[in-house]
Amino acid sequence: QVQVVESGGGLVQAGGSLRLSCAASGRIFSTSTIGWLRQAPGKEREFAASVIWGTGSTYYAGSVQGRFTISRDTTKNTVYLQMNSLKPEDTAVYYCAAAPRRPLLGPRAGRISEYDNWGQGTQVTVSS
Repeated sequence: QVQVVESGGGLVQAGGSLRLSCAASGRIFSTSTIGWLRQAPGKEREFAASVIWGTGSTYYAGSVQGRFTISRDTTKNTVYLQMNSLKPEDTAVYYCAAAPRRPLLGPRAGRISEYDNWGQGTQVTVSS
């Protein structure tokens, strides 16, 4: 079991930047995957980015590739999502989630069902 708590959401203008943080605790392994997923109003939850704890390998959804960067600081047990060039369509509740025992690579990392432990979410609003 991994506990995750998100922070850093807020209101930003289009073209701006935000950095989200995910503080993780509990049983984190080198094979754990931590992901950022988001849910816009009236839409299904979707994958944004993920990182494998031990190797730092990352995977991104096409919609955020080149604009968002996921990283982890193992000394602080924290995963970050740096979001640049934000667009109104990035407006959503952003969730941090963990797959504690599975190193998710490629398209498998993008499957919502692969994540077991979820945070409460943090709101990101991008104004036009």
